[in-house]
Amino acid sequence: MLILAGDIGGTKVNLGIFSLRVRRPRLRVMKSYASRDFPDLESILDRFLFAHHVRPDCASFAVAGPVINGRCVATNLPWIIEEARLQDLLGLDRVSLLNDLAATAYAVPVLKSSELVTLNRGVRRRGAIGVVAPGTGLGEAFLYWDGDSYHPMPTEGGHADFAPGNSLEVELWQWIRRGQQHVSVERILSGPGLVQIYDFLKTKEKSAEPREVVQAPLREKARVISGLALNAKNRLCEKALDLFVSIYGAEAGNFALKGMTVGGIYLGGGIAPKILDRLKNEIFMRSFTDKGRFSNFLSHIPVKVILNEKTALLGAALYGLRV
Repeated sequence: MLILAGDIGGTKVNLGIFSLRVRRPRLRVMKSYASRDFPDLESILDRFLFAHHVRPDCASFAVAGPVINGRCVATNLPWIIEEARLQDLLGLDRVSLLNDLAATAYAVPVLKSSELVTLNRGVRRRGAIGVVAPGTGLGEAFLYWDGDSYHPMPTEGGHADFAPGNSLEVELWQWIRRGQQHVSVERILSGPGLVQIYDFLKTKEKSAEPREVVQAPLREKARVISGLALNAKNRLCEKALDLFVSIYGAEAGNFALKGMTVGGIYLGGGIAPKILDRLKNEIFMRSFTDKGRFSNFLSHIPVKVILNEKTALLGAALYGLRV
């Protein structure tokens, strides 16, 4: 059996062909496409299938956006993706769409230890799992445990209100609020959010900018800021990244409480593996557990970073098999 899986993000579309194995499908071939080069997903699928001469037995696609009744208006793309249209194109009886973070969560139980880094060992328990994944935006999802198996539960929690936890974060909220009608946690906990934090601190402290940040194109600024911080080359960048990590920990702790994620919190997306050294210091876990009467409860929840960049693609393949 061959499974066609896709991970449709804001800038990139990953497509893969998986073959069936006992516990975890095996990725046989994968290709990435720049979404801006195509008018729709169907055009990419045509090119991929023609290039690889395959006819899949089932298909499932993880999409960055809410999936309602088999239809998704992509959050960061001018695309509307529908199961029915994909069924016609692929000639299959069933094609599945699911949220990309739900797909990431769905793959968590089959990830290998080499694909994870532990930030907090906690206590291993069977139960709900949460994934918090900043990248271009902020994705969040749960895995619900029914006593026998896991079920992915998508959320749009990244668009919920940002809750400042101290006076500095109140100032950050006020600074962003001047230019935005709504200060969601995604406005701060994302690649563009790190740049906002940096700009806020630069303005507040009247700090000079490093040449590397000034010269970087907007889409590269977050990477440059975090790189300078991780290499201790600029104090302003270090402060920005530390504040980002603190807010990351607080939001992950909030998510753990909302979902009672005794099975663990997993940090996904493109940012977490790149700032792993900063996540390992005390800032993240201190903010994660700083919940008053529930601090002890949170200290027993495992927290791990997902290193596998293809986790959402793997989750889409698993979900397609199940459906």
